[in-house]
Amino acid sequence: MFLGEYKHNLDTKKRLSVPSKFRRELGGSVVLTRGLDLSLFLYPREEWERIAEKLSALPAGQATTRGFVRLMLAGAEEIALDALGRMLIPEHLRAYARLRQQVVITGVYNRLEIWDEQLWNNYKKKVEKDADMLAEKLGEIGAF
Repeated sequence: MFLGEYKHNLDTKKRLSVPSKFRRELGGSVVLTRGLDLSLFLYPREEWERIAEKLSALPAGQATTRGFVRLMLAGAEEIALDALGRMLIPEHLRAYARLRQQVVITGVYNRLEIWDEQLWNNYKKKVEKDADMLAEKLGEIGAF
């Protein structure tokens, strides 16, 4: 399980060091793809295969479903971590997530999310502002 929030910098070669806490659980083979809210999602390969199978089973007759599946699958890249736990983030994914030098890596149960630090801070402020209302709504459906 992935939990926590860590700040890191992209190096001059646009590599990102994955926190050592997460490396063992990620294993050697990971998949990086476009996420939601201008973040990137990083999955262990086995978890990605489960996600991709569910996505590919969605009905292709609905335009919104097709678009989401394309967003997730077409943008995905198999990534290798080097001996120091660094990964090279492909340019198209850096551009999608608007990554500059300072990034935040968040653990979100079954995946890691990679955010530009400023976008993460803005997103977090917005969600924190609405936290009470969100908790009430989740409570209404028995999820909290």
